[in-house]
Amino acid sequence: MKYITSFFNRIMQRYLPDPFLFVIILTFVVFGLGLIFTDSGPVEMVQHWGGGFWGLLAFSMQMVLVLVTGHVLASSPIFKKILGAMASTAKSPGSAIIIVTIVSTIASWINWGFGLVIGALFAKELAKRVKNVDYRLLIASAYTGFIVWHGGLSGSIPLTIATEGHFSADSIGIIPTGQTIFSTMNLVIVGALFVILPLLNRLMLPSKDEAVTVDPAVLEDPASMQAAALDHKQMTPAERLENSWIISLGVSVMGLVFLFYYFAGNGFLLNLDIVNFLFLFLGILFHWRPIRFLEAVVNAIKGASGIIIQFPFYAGIMGIITASGLADVMSEAFVSISNEYTFHFFVFLSAGIVNIFVPSGGGQWAVQAPVVLEAAQAMNVSIPKTAMAVAWGDAWTNLIQPFWALPALAIAGLKAKDIMGFCVIVLFISGAVISLAFLFL
Repeated sequence: MKYITSFFNRIMQRYLPDPFLFVIILTFVVFGLGLIFTDSGPVEMVQHWGGGFWGLLAFSMQMVLVLVTGHVLASSPIFKKILGAMASTAKSPGSAIIIVTIVSTIASWINWGFGLVIGALFAKELAKRVKNVDYRLLIASAYTGFIVWHGGLSGSIPLTIATEGHFSADSIGIIPTGQTIFSTMNLVIVGALFVILPLLNRLMLPSKDEAVTVDPAVLEDPASMQAAALDHKQMTPAERLENSWIISLGVSVMGLVFLFYYFAGNGFLLNLDIVNFLFLFLGILFHWRPIRFLEAVVNAIKGASGIIIQFPFYAGIMGIITASGLADVMSEAFVSISNEYTFHFFVFLSAGIVNIFVPSGGGQWAVQAPVVLEAAQAMNVSIPKTAMAVAWGDAWTNLIQPFWALPALAIAGLKAKDIMGFCVIVLFISGAVISLAFLFL
């Protein structure tokens, strides 16, 4: 296993470009495929691309806030103590890898945005406390837990088809989560991955001589030390406001009161806006003084550049895929070779491939649903299982899609090629586990 891991790490280090170049290359690939397999000409393809280019602006801002608010919360003294107490349970590099995988998997099953941020933050804290642990594998292990998100409580496809008035309601009706998220097949997949992922990541742990470690001092945030120095000098009225704990407490109470009534009325229903809202106001409260919070924000925002500049290009790719009909062509190709026994397996594979180009669960369902649902009804196979095949395909290839890794990489201070060698191995093993479930359950 260590030899295979080393091989894939060398390949990724040598050939995987920066995520920005990756999305540019992906744009050219999709452009070419559209010209070959659809009726769209070059000018039409450019129009599809430009027309969709700004389609993810709102989502991009949400992801920037996930990164910034999560980073700010983690740099607060109280949260550092919480993560530190959790990290202190790891006594060796192997146990650190297992613990971070378990924590990120649980967090991702609860909510995908929560899992992305918490996993990376916890991995950083472990790197500060556990000697000789490979930092690349630590962050990769945190990211691999993300694979369960679409089979979890925030899965966009199962939640969409369980909602009144969804766009496929006329043909398939309302499908409750008991038939999707809480179905026996889905729980078996989640349970199997919950056991396999920590063990697999542990097996990939390099030897002490080959481990890539990081100096804990590099991971420390100096912002709080700078803010503390302000408390001891003569302050102007403006500086008194900047250091007023009353202001932080007042606005935090407003935010937490809103959250109390939100959860009281909706149960533990998390979405990206609520996760950001929670992180933001806990960050303000835990930093205690506005100046400390603002300095933490300045420190956190540095890592958001990848999201800001790359997500519009992914939106452009989605514009080509959807408007040209290329996604339909790809889906129909897999459906055409399926029968009632292999249908869900091939839907899973097709969803995994489409996800490389359309890395958005809700967006992918909008693209693939018309094709796969019509085929499922024609073959008289399970509609809920069909929906979950698309959901798991979407989640599966996120392991090698830098789009979703950007927040974790920004928090960790790593590049995609640093973790993708590990993720490729998890891709193969998890793909086999999920495929078996769709073939035999």
